[in-house]
Amino acid sequence: MSHKETPTELFKRVLAQSTRALAGAEEELEVTFGAEGPRLSPGKIVLPHPPRVVSDPEAERIRGQADALALKLAHHDALQHVRNRPQGADARAVFDAVEDMRIQALGANAMKGVSNNLTASLTDQLERKGASRLTDKSSAPLADAVALMVRERLTGLAPPANAKAMVDAWRGDIERDAGAALDKLGAVADDQPAFAKLMKDVLTDLGLGDELTAEESKNDDTTESKADEPPPPQSDDSDGDDEQEQESPADLEMIDGEIDSDTDRTISVDTDMDAEDTQDSEQEEQGEKPIRPRTRDNAEDPNANYKVFTRAHDEQITAEELCDAEELARLRSYLDQQLKPLQSIVGRLANRLQRKLLAQQNRSWSFDLEEGVLDSARLTRVIIDPMSALSFKQEEDMPFKDTVVTLLLDNSGSMRGRPIMVAALCADILARTLERCGVKVEILGFTTRAWKGGRSKEDWLGAGRPPQPGRLNDLRHVIYKSADAPWRRARRNLGLMMREGLLKENIDGEALMWAHDRLIGRQEQRRILMVISDGAPVDDSTLSANPGNYLERHLRTVIQWIETRSPIELIAIGIGHDVTRYYRRAVTITDAEQLGGVMTEKLAELFEEATGVEKVAPRSPREARERTRTMA
Repeated sequence: MSHKETPTELFKRVLAQSTRALAGAEEELEVTFGAEGPRLSPGKIVLPHPPRVVSDPEAERIRGQADALALKLAHHDALQHVRNRPQGADARAVFDAVEDMRIQALGANAMKGVSNNLTASLTDQLERKGASRLTDKSSAPLADAVALMVRERLTGLAPPANAKAMVDAWRGDIERDAGAALDKLGAVADDQPAFAKLMKDVLTDLGLGDELTAEESKNDDTTESKADEPPPPQSDDSDGDDEQEQESPADLEMIDGEIDSDTDRTISVDTDMDAEDTQDSEQEEQGEKPIRPRTRDNAEDPNANYKVFTRAHDEQITAEELCDAEELARLRSYLDQQLKPLQSIVGRLANRLQRKLLAQQNRSWSFDLEEGVLDSARLTRVIIDPMSALSFKQEEDMPFKDTVVTLLLDNSGSMRGRPIMVAALCADILARTLERCGVKVEILGFTTRAWKGGRSKEDWLGAGRPPQPGRLNDLRHVIYKSADAPWRRARRNLGLMMREGLLKENIDGEALMWAHDRLIGRQEQRRILMVISDGAPVDDSTLSANPGNYLERHLRTVIQWIETRSPIELIAIGIGHDVTRYYRRAVTITDAEQLGGVMTEKLAELFEEATGVEKVAPRSPREARERTRTMA
């Protein structure tokens, strides 16, 4: 009996064939589907699993991801890109993002369907990364704004609606300083070396010319050097001559890593500064004209003394992208089974928190006002005394009603087993509880993509092991539930924490800044960040190439900056590890079973700390009933 092809199987087969055709490699290219997609590696494209029922928007988005990878294979020379790539972090981000737009423009201009697919994928990336909230230059990344303006010039397509404000924030400055250079890019869009050469003019006009050459030494007295010169090895017989440059096997591994980077890098909304920016920002203070993005003063920047070797392989990803729907459902079911005895206990604690919050909401009426809602309890006054003025009442806003809470969960390997199960359950129940009370909740997790460095370390080895490289691992920041997503849609996502292989190493400082910057972009007046971790930051690759306290020192700096400079309220819970030595407001528990009680207790304390508005005491039983009425 022949197997009848399902609609999903048909979609996968057709998509694989069209991807090979677009890449110009119809036989040797392998196209597969997996949880790690979309990604590109030599001879292979991995795409995300399509859902069981593929809607038109979903199909367009997945096709767009496939088209972007195929076009990169067809129109991108990784070796040329590495040779021309700037060394400074800001210039490199602009250069990479614009190169991706150049590649995609070639396909979009040739085929209308490809153009629609790429736009759908781009719009989805921007939406997931919160671009619609980046409406001013302090938060809108320059790299993304330049990339979208280049796309506009090359294809005639306006930026997606959810990125229009982000681009408009930068448009005036970019047009003034680099508009003429950007206009020239269209003539050489199909010539990668010529395009890269003109991009150097664009970067110079944007005030990033000092980042085109190799990284400056601490003495700041280096002479001219070529942009493709890698830092010299610590122990090597090579004389470092640019003109006799040869590709070693390590260099080729670095290039493969460049090919293997995720398409999400096309539009990156990471607003953190690399430590490489420190010298550059000092030059800006001395009067240079760059229009570069700065989210914080250099003097107050928690990343000023923190370095990242490369961000090319970092990822910010949703749970749905890491795991298909069927597996998420299975993992969630497993989580529920393991925690069934604990669920009722945590549920009772959550109900207690809910009663506290609703009780605060109930006592929120002011009476005897001259305007507002007509107070029906006082209408008898008009009958008794027709000359008496009407009385009005008004419901007051409680401090916690305009609030958002972010739960940041440590997804490191040391959390494996009972701790991560309890953390997932507590986050799930708290999200449901707070949602009932009108408080939005975001659930995030942080880990790394690999043990002992991953592709970042490979790039470092390929660059000759430069000393003091900074962070040397590929970050993986997971969005389990966004603040605006209802709990019912995100519930099964927390099952991902049960997936074998997810929990690896933890770099807490950067994760804290990531969660903080997501909160800063929110409109709510009160923003609370709760961190749940079981230890200090640990990444063997980073700590083996830097001082032993490198990651811990950065974590302390970030915590101090948030606690003293930021409007975000920060609280931490340590599981079996004393986090009170890091955080001003923190508690340490010895057993994961205590987590639910401590989380609800600390959140209740935070809400009770808020200053309420003054209320007028009720003067009748009717008023008393009004004041104790539960809000819908």
